[in-house]
Amino acid sequence: MSFVEVENVSKSFGDNVVLRNVTLEVAEHEVVCLIGASGSGKSTLLRCINLLEPIDEGRIVVDGDLITNGKVDANAIRREIGIVFQAFNLFPHMTVLQNVTLAPRRVRNLRRGEAEASARELLRRIGLEDKAAEYPDRLSGGQQQRVAIVRALAMQPKLMLLDEITSALDPQLVSEVLNLVRELADFGMTMIIATHEMSFAREVASKVCFLDGGVILEEGDAKDIFSAPSEPRTREFLARIIEAGRL
Repeated sequence: MSFVEVENVSKSFGDNVVLRNVTLEVAEHEVVCLIGASGSGKSTLLRCINLLEPIDEGRIVVDGDLITNGKVDANAIRREIGIVFQAFNLFPHMTVLQNVTLAPRRVRNLRRGEAEASARELLRRIGLEDKAAEYPDRLSGGQQQRVAIVRALAMQPKLMLLDEITSALDPQLVSEVLNLVRELADFGMTMIIATHEMSFAREVASKVCFLDGGVILEEGDAKDIFSAPSEPRTREFLARIIEAGRL
C-alpha cells in the first residue's frame, strides 16, 4: 500500500488548468523528485497534498487517510505533513530557537524544556546549534533555509514536501541545504521534492516524475529518466538542462 496516493487530481485557477488528472503513488521512505519547467504544476501539486489548495477533482490519501473529502481538519493533517518553500518564511522577530519551538509548543503542546531540547538537538545535527539565539537576519540564506527545514522537522512529520528550496539561494549556499536533504533521505524520511537541481534529483530520488503542462508525462527510476527518457518532451527538457550545464 502506498503512503501517498494522488488519484486523478485536477486543479484550475479560473480558466488556467494547472493540474490535469494527475496520479502519483509514493511509498513510505521513498524520495520522489518532481522536475519540469516553471509553471508545469510541481508547486501546485505539493500545495494540494498539504491542503493549502483545494482540488477540483480526484482524491488524495496520506497514510491510509482520505484527506480531500472536505471533512478533515486541515490543521490536523498539516501537523503530519511538513512543507518548506523557497522563501524561508522565518519569523524575523523571533530567534532561531523560538522559530523552531513555536509550533511544537503551540500545536503539539510540548513543554518548553522538551521543545527546546529537541530543537537544540536538531540544530546540532545541522551544525547550527551555536545560532540558536540569533535572529534570522543574522544568518546566511543557506542557514535560514536549513532552519526552515528544521522548523518543519520539529513537528515530527510523517511526510516532508520541499518546494524549490534552493531557488532563492546563491549557488555557493545550495550545497549546504542539499546536504541536509540527503541526510533526511538517508534517515528514511518520506519526501516529495520539487526541484530544478537535476544532479541532486538524479542522486537522491527513488523515483523522478517529469511534469509538463500539468500532467505527469513520464515517471520512473532516476537513472532511467536521466539516461534514457522515453518521452520526446522529457528528452527536450533534459537537453536544455544539459546545454545550460546543470546536469
